[in-house]
Amino acid sequence: MLIKKRLIKSNGIRFSAQINGKEVGRAYLYVLFNDLHSKPFGLLEDVFVEEEFRGKGIGTSLTKAVIEEAKPLCYKLIATSRYSRPAVHQLYQGLGFMHWGKEFRIDF
Repeated sequence: MLIKKRLIKSNGIRFSAQINGKEVGRAYLYVLFNDLHSKPFGLLEDVFVEEEFRGKGIGTSLTKAVIEEAKPLCYKLIATSRYSRPAVHQLYQGLGFMHWGKEFRIDF
């Protein structure tokens, strides 16, 4: 068996929430291509809000900004979250994400 590889394109966009010039939150949108679809898919990654600013809607605003950016570009947007983060799960589901599958991971 021969396994071939070729480089495919992908892009990323970093979103930053700032208050008085200080970054208090961030999120990343990665736009990834494959041969199965004419449009890429999006990966929402590393949504983070500084602890003292949590509960003020910053994470929601960041996530909504990523969704709006991804809508015209992507055929789907994936968000992952650890089992230990039920508040994040509620946020994602409230914004229209569905519990779809299970994530598997290898840390290097």
